[in-house]
Amino acid sequence: QVQLVESGGGLVQPGGSLRLSCAATGSSSIISSMAWYRQASGKQRELVASISRIGNTNYADSVKGRFAISRDKAKNTLALQMNSLEPEDTAVYYCNAINLRGVGSWGQGTQVTVSS
Repeated sequence: QVQLVESGGGLVQPGGSLRLSCAATGSSSIISSMAWYRQASGKQRELVASISRIGNTNYADSVKGRFAISRDKAKNTLALQMNSLEPEDTAVYYCNAINLRGVGSWGQGTQVTVSS
């Protein structure tokens, strides 16, 4: 079982930056891929960015060139650097981890609000 705790959300003006972090504890040594998802009010949860065990990354088209996902396997942490934030990026952001058996774990989420 993997436990995930996100941090770093908050209120930021359009064009600003935020860095989200996710700390994995428990059976974190068996994590395969990790990802960030987000869910805006009234919308379905969507994939923002993912990173494989060997470091291959994938981004939603809406965040390409603005967001960067990174992972520190030694520290069992995941990060999402978000630049040039837009009001449309407002959502609850969730950390996700998939273990080697394909079982997923979710964090509790952290709110990101982009508003002037």
